[in-house]
Amino acid sequence: MTATNSSPHLAPQSRFVTLRNAFISGALLLAPLIVTVWAFTNIINFVGGTFRPLFFFFVPETFRDRPSLTILWDILATLLVIILVTGLGYVSRYVFGKYFVSIGERFMLSIPGVNAVYNTVKQIVDTFGTQNRNLFNQVVLVQFPRPGVWAIGFLTSKTQGEAQAKTAEEVWTVFVPTSPNPTSGFLLLLPRGEVTELAMSVGEGMKMVISGGAVVPPWPQVKAADLSR
Repeated sequence: MTATNSSPHLAPQSRFVTLRNAFISGALLLAPLIVTVWAFTNIINFVGGTFRPLFFFFVPETFRDRPSLTILWDILATLLVIILVTGLGYVSRYVFGKYFVSIGERFMLSIPGVNAVYNTVKQIVDTFGTQNRNLFNQVVLVQFPRPGVWAIGFLTSKTQGEAQAKTAEEVWTVFVPTSPNPTSGFLLLLPRGEVTELAMSVGEGMKMVISGGAVVPPWPQVKAADLSR
């Protein structure tokens, strides 16, 4: 005969744990907002109290006791704090940020062994950044380094130039990167008929090259509507 474990304290304890977790989650969501409002309010009060005598020094005594003037000063103090905070954020992001990044980069380059890895990763990021990524128009398949062996490449140009004139063919420019370090590769001028265009995006092609083929985009391509189901 088996005994069932039906403790009457289990359900209330479970509800208590659920309410406790909900309370902690709400507190964690409110904490940053409360700290921000508190800090912003205190900064406004500090700026308003510090510069208030200077502001009222230029105001005639007959107008100093008017409530509208106090409201005007509160608005001006708030705007002044917003301008100061925005300026501080701009300086920290574009001045100090670049300074500390350069210090960190020099530190990484001074460590033997680490500098080689850092340089490689930096070259990959620079090569496949947002600006340079626009240089690659499409992912293509080409037979390289010999017929029957296929390689992933990036179509860089279809412009007709001297190479097209000398070969009397429509030649496309294709960059075939090395893997897993795509900062080097081979520049190929191939006839249009020897270039197979792929449907995968440039980003997916980059992931495939950098991963050494471990990351392969799904085929056939899954539509965004199917992924959301």
